[in-house]
Amino acid sequence: MWPVALAILIAIGIAQLPLWYAVALILISSLLILTLIQPLFGLGIALIAGPLGAYENIVFGNLPLESGQLLFFVAVAGWLARGVLDRRIIVHRTAINLPLAIFILVASLTLLDAVSLAFGIKELVKWLELAIAMFMVVDLSLDRSKTGDSGQEIDRFVPSKSKTRAVLAILLIAGVSQAIIGIWQFGIRGEGPDHFVILDRFYRAFGTFMQPNPFGGFVAVSASLAIGTLAGLVMGFIAIRRKRATQPLSEWVWFGFVAICALLSLMALLMSWSRGAWLGFAAAMVVLVLFLPKRRWIGILLLILIMVLFIVTIQLDIMPQSILARAGSLGADLQIGDVRGEFVTIENYAVVERLAHWQAGLNMATENLWTGVGFGNYERAYADYALLNWPIALGHAHNYYINVLAEVGAVGAVAYVLLWVIIFVQVIRILRRSEWPQRGLALGLMAAWTAISVHHAFDKLYVNNMFIYFGVMLGLQQILDIQND
Repeated sequence: MWPVALAILIAIGIAQLPLWYAVALILISSLLILTLIQPLFGLGIALIAGPLGAYENIVFGNLPLESGQLLFFVAVAGWLARGVLDRRIIVHRTAINLPLAIFILVASLTLLDAVSLAFGIKELVKWLELAIAMFMVVDLSLDRSKTGDSGQEIDRFVPSKSKTRAVLAILLIAGVSQAIIGIWQFGIRGEGPDHFVILDRFYRAFGTFMQPNPFGGFVAVSASLAIGTLAGLVMGFIAIRRKRATQPLSEWVWFGFVAICALLSLMALLMSWSRGAWLGFAAAMVVLVLFLPKRRWIGILLLILIMVLFIVTIQLDIMPQSILARAGSLGADLQIGDVRGEFVTIENYAVVERLAHWQAGLNMATENLWTGVGFGNYERAYADYALLNWPIALGHAHNYYINVLAEVGAVGAVAYVLLWVIIFVQVIRILRRSEWPQRGLALGLMAAWTAISVHHAFDKLYVNNMFIYFGVMLGLQQILDIQND
């Protein structure tokens, strides 16, 4: 009786509110209830809302907590509440735990002598959220099994195929939601910032990142993940076809969904006009093709064939010259040297500005070789190392390897590289032990990590809540590793 009476009172209260307030209250309440029931739902909403952070900070000013962050904390709270109800909150063992903990610990120690403790804590929280996202995905994607092979009850956890696919789906949906915004900005909206004009009629896609380069990096990661998954599904379909079996309709629907995500993400990547993102994606596809066959020599032959076809398209003028010219100008960004006194023009401004920040970062690292200037403190320390004509900090060094060396020193940089080496070693091990279509997901993850690693030579992608996205990807990789144990 009491629940009914309470529901009636709540309904009467909502009815007294203005329409938009009532709708907002109902939506928020529904979100909270669904998140408590299934925290993966809340995590998915957080991933979609995460890239809104840059846009929200421009519209509402510097917010202490963006919607993506708030939703992520709600999802984590739902996960912890569910763990309390189940009387278990487990941080599962993975190959990433130790190297990730070492990097976070070393980065934390650099804050003891940092220029700004507040900036350092803010950066440290990002990596803690990345780790929490990974642990959360691993825990929520495992089903408890009470029965062992001998009939004895044992406490073990088995990866759930449906939950693993749900995690992958929310990653792809988050990527394609930004891709759609970028496609609209490029050629449908018909207006945009003057400095984003390309080809005299279009505007570079930037999504809600407010900058094309991190947006390009984000959709490049999403496209890599989707293409790898798609390759796995195709190879899996071929294997089933050879057995004269048929695929259920649900698998064809899943195939169509992944194919659409791959196509839209690729379109948005091209429209970002980001050379760093293009190069990262190109490297991702090289790795994907190389590791697609289990026999490496076949992968090498495929790469040679693709290279020949690419050269032929250039010779026959099939490839648009605007794209070739844009990609060809990337060589200027790869030059490292002293840019003090460099004559700056409209054409070379962006390149010289980036090189000036690289030089400032290297100067920071040189003077603070072992402990750096403090995690997250590149921007705060920049004024002491800025070149004469470049007094304004851009927030980071536009090369994350230089950035991390400057902030956490040589010890921290080694810990960071070690973390990524183990991530790649783990995914290669998964590839060797997996069969189609699971192998395709591993390929997609490896391609995505490659895209991130290469793009980090020109930018920093741990921005705009992308670190939560990467944490979910790491969690997905741990699930694949557990499946193959």
